[in-house]
Amino acid sequence: MRLKTSLPLDRASVIIDEALRLARQEKMLPQTVVVLDAGGKIIAVKSEDGSGLIRFGIALGKAWGALGMGISSRLIMERLGGRPSFLGALANTAEGKFIPIAGGVLVDESDGFTIGAVGISGDTSEKDEYCAVGGIKLAGYASEPAEVDPNWENSNLSGTK
Repeated sequence: MRLKTSLPLDRASVIIDEALRLARQEKMLPQTVVVLDAGGKIIAVKSEDGSGLIRFGIALGKAWGALGMGISSRLIMERLGGRPSFLGALANTAEGKFIPIAGGVLVDESDGFTIGAVGISGDTSEKDEYCAVGGIKLAGYASEPAEVDPNWENSNLSGTK
């Protein structure tokens, strides 16, 4: 049998390692990073020493929600934040694997096809997202969102983890 992987393990590892390197460079709190393929299967996960016990679930929910809705978890929050009933319905449909805050980033190939998602949890959502985008770019992919303002102190987001 021959299978084509949408997001190979070696590239997922590059994403994670770069995301964690950026987190250490910026002196962030301990991170957990999850990489999913286009079908939602976990390709790779790493949790830094000291990362909280539920960080895996949060990171998975950010990535799963982005993949499930076809937009970053930041856009989900921005577009649906004023619609709590709909957000609740989405969370129920996703059986709890849905975290609509920044830190869930889509992984796109140069042709625009989405091949996976990255979810990160550990510090503020803006910082988590910054690390995800940096890891995706170093692995040679495009991200959605394409850019993140590294000046998160001036961000208009809530800073929710």
